[in-house]
Amino acid sequence: MTELKHLFQPIQIGTLELKNRIVFLAADTGYGDDCMVTDRQRNYYAARARGGTGLLITGMVWPSSMGKPIPGRMGIYHDRFITGLSQLVDVVHAAGTKIAIQLSLQYFWARGDGAPLEEVGPSAIATRRNSQPRELNLDEIKQIIDEYSEGARRARDAGFDGVELHCGIGYLISRFLSPCTNKRTDEYGGSLENRMRFLLEIIALSKRKAGSDYPLLCRISADEFMEGGHTLEDTKKLIPILEGVGVHCLDVGAGWHECRTPLVHMSVPRGAFVYLAEEIKKVAKIPVVAAYRINDPILADKIIAEGRADLIGMGRALIADPELPNKAREGRLEEIRPCTACGHCLDVVMLGAPLACAVNPQVGKEAEYTSVPAKTPKKVFVIGGGPAGMEAAAGAAERGHQVTLFEKGDRLGGNLLLAAVPSYKWELSNLTNYLETRLKKSGVQIRLNQEVSEKSITEGKPEVVIVATGATPLIPNIPGVNGGNVVTALQVLGGEKEVGERVVIVGGGMIGCETAEYLADKGKKVTILEMLERIGADIGMTTRWVIMQRLRSARIAMETKAKVEEITDKGVAVSRDGFAEFFAADSVVLAVGLVPHDELARRLEGKVTECHSIGDCTEAQRIVQAIEGGFRIAREI
Repeated sequence: MTELKHLFQPIQIGTLELKNRIVFLAADTGYGDDCMVTDRQRNYYAARARGGTGLLITGMVWPSSMGKPIPGRMGIYHDRFITGLSQLVDVVHAAGTKIAIQLSLQYFWARGDGAPLEEVGPSAIATRRNSQPRELNLDEIKQIIDEYSEGARRARDAGFDGVELHCGIGYLISRFLSPCTNKRTDEYGGSLENRMRFLLEIIALSKRKAGSDYPLLCRISADEFMEGGHTLEDTKKLIPILEGVGVHCLDVGAGWHECRTPLVHMSVPRGAFVYLAEEIKKVAKIPVVAAYRINDPILADKIIAEGRADLIGMGRALIADPELPNKAREGRLEEIRPCTACGHCLDVVMLGAPLACAVNPQVGKEAEYTSVPAKTPKKVFVIGGGPAGMEAAAGAAERGHQVTLFEKGDRLGGNLLLAAVPSYKWELSNLTNYLETRLKKSGVQIRLNQEVSEKSITEGKPEVVIVATGATPLIPNIPGVNGGNVVTALQVLGGEKEVGERVVIVGGGMIGCETAEYLADKGKKVTILEMLERIGADIGMTTRWVIMQRLRSARIAMETKAKVEEITDKGVAVSRDGFAEFFAADSVVLAVGLVPHDELARRLEGKVTECHSIGDCTEAQRIVQAIEGGFRIAREI
């Protein structure tokens, strides 16, 4: 058993004592209702509190009554919110965890109650596409400062153990702090002292109203990674000033939303930005939180042991598995459901949908998505060992069913194995390992290298059959598609087929892009042909720009609006805008989609008592749909 000697030591933040060093970082959920706390939010936070986190920080809470915040966000701009917030505090405290509230206006404000929201800032400096902030006047600045301080006062009245001011990632406070967005010539702009004035006045007034001893945290971007913005050395100059005015803890992040530096993506190595916290800690006397891409308790313990940070901030890791702290403390590391840094949670929130997780279907559904013992245990056959089949088999067995999982290959994982092949996607292999652990611990009988038939299933007399036989590559009806130089992306990623030096990939979706980078890493000259106007159109918005950046760095040619007309032994003929073009290639890789492999499911219709199809054999799916489908069917049988 791995002993984590440092992660579970108590620590003091001002007057607040935490039982361990794990901080659940603020993350918007979209679970609110007209700024009010909902049962859904309480259940979500309570699950993470029960999981053993030392400190839980809420998602951004809106401190201003001027205008309506983003739908789903909690509010604290009126005393009427105190009761609901107190109930949230109570459920967290009941689980033995402390809770702080994060206050932030993000980018937006309004001139008066009911007025439309505007993007505002210290200066009319645009940093984002389709962005043009309005410069705040002095009266508005004073009003916003008062609103923050009233939020701090209400937070204490509601019973929160502290307040975190969001001073990073390009939100309003950081726009005042940063020279790249603050071009004011009055007392709120120019020198460092003046640029800090907005934040320092918020702190001073908050302390006056909430108490000088009330624990106060600041979330900062240690390096903004913005042209003309704060560097790490610039940020270091802020630290003694913040300490001097009574800040009790520094929550150290990086970058702005606008920066072009990948921060939390799968391609970013674990712990890549711990160096920022380490450097801040060198000049800080108060506790420092390290964050970003830390989803491994062993790494977290090592960071603290080496003195690089005092606390470890985890956001998505605790969304994926709220029980991570308990499991880590008990030495059950292999049972932790891993965050793969896929970005699904970020994508849905950015699109205005409620928070969801690709690997944990219970996120935001903690009350209704419970797993209870089966009333009548049944004999269950699961056909297919991909993510959907593994999740279904494990979930059914955990409820008490007698489950046998059949997989025709010699390994479990299905297309997860292929998805993990590109060098930066190795995190996905942890999901396969986790699901295998659950299968074994729940007593599922695993039959590898066993392709079942209609006959063998009916002879086995299962009461329930779950078909998760996956999908096969779509082979388009194109002249020359059966040539000896044509292979599929899955054959390439699976090591079944080799390719020549010049490769054309037909299809510029996620699979095509990942296969292109995989081959470019091997020194191949790669061209992607996509018939749509956009490469990577099926990739999530928070991830696509990073993948496009990587493809350009790898010098992969990307051609859009290119309709393939013929494949020859010399390359690929296309038509584009009425003109014919030819792309020379030694090998052609097909990445144009998948076709459900549903033959077995169709043959079993009417032959077994209960039959369900899940995963790719119903339609081509992402990991999130596969896991959700497996989870739901395991609950229902």
